Amino acid sequence: MTDAAIAVPAGRAPASEALQAHAAQRRRQLLVGAVALVLMAAVPLLVGDAYLRNILILTLMYAALAQAWNILGGYCGQISLGHALYFGAGAYTTSVLFVNFGVLPWFGMVAGALLAAVMALLLGWLCFRLKGHYFAIATLVIAEIGLLLVHNWDYVGAAMGIQWPLGPDSWATLQFARNKAPYFYFVLGLFALTWLITFWVEGSRWGYWWRAVKDNPEASESLGVTVFRSKMAAAALSASLTAIGGGFYAAFVAYIDPDSVMHFRFSLLMVLPVVLGGIGTLWGPLLGAVILIPLTEAIRSYMGGSGTGTDLIVYGALVMGVAVLKPEGLIGLFSGWRRKAGAA
Repeated sequence: MTDAAIAVPAGRAPASEALQAHAAQRRRQLLVGAVALVLMAAVPLLVGDAYLRNILILTLMYAALAQAWNILGGYCGQISLGHALYFGAGAYTTSVLFVNFGVLPWFGMVAGALLAAVMALLLGWLCFRLKGHYFAIATLVIAEIGLLLVHNWDYVGAAMGIQWPLGPDSWATLQFARNKAPYFYFVLGLFALTWLITFWVEGSRWGYWWRAVKDNPEASESLGVTVFRSKMAAAALSASLTAIGGGFYAAFVAYIDPDSVMHFRFSLLMVLPVVLGGIGTLWGPLLGAVILIPLTEAIRSYMGGSGTGTDLIVYGALVMGVAVLKPEGLIGLFSGWRRKAGAA
């Protein structure tokens, strides 16, 4: 047999090497994620202060919410400013089922996730015909309408809200009056879930479809991508994960009212960490949340009522700085360092 008979066809070897490199990169990402999860799980052992633990819990919660928003806004390119609607749906569903019917919060969060997914599909059917800023404005308006409706809905407490009954510490009811560490581990699990789903999405057919829809919907549709169905799937997944976060928050604070779970600031705090850290990236939402959420809590603690709006000014300055200096987000700094290290 001659050498020509066993020669590899042109272009086959480079393609195989590229696939192997991609697979190796995916394994490294998964390994880094596992190490990060272990390190974060050890944090409560090192931080005993209740106030600092509270900040850690909120930081991880918003990191999970930002990661959920990133599925729709970052990978699929559908910029939603109304995710507070799904957050509130999860919070209210969990609270109503627990307070009025005795349904454990675990099941309430599942019900809230299903309700939010149905809402996202319905709103997507109505709004995905809009493009660009028209879609973003529509989501904002619908979320504000939802806020006004809940404000006047007596069955869910209207403006008075819902107070959770206080009981003994229990994982079943997600109530822990003195030790906040269980809340930390729950929200750490929620973040790990959203991260793993995002990791899977990145390498799946859906992930490639969503990125194609984000880059050029018309071209992707001409290549066989079902654009509308792709958007609907991303919306349902993003909304359901956001609702689980809302259900957790209701259990964590043990009292909700419309402004405490459906205000626009919740939508804002889901979007900003992604924009700051890196939109459409695996680690951007966590990086952005680690910077923004402690900053928010510090401003509230040290400036009180006199500092109202200061956090928004700081957010605006950070986002403008990132937009000018590093449009791909702060995660781009690490990519740049890695490329320089590889070149060296």
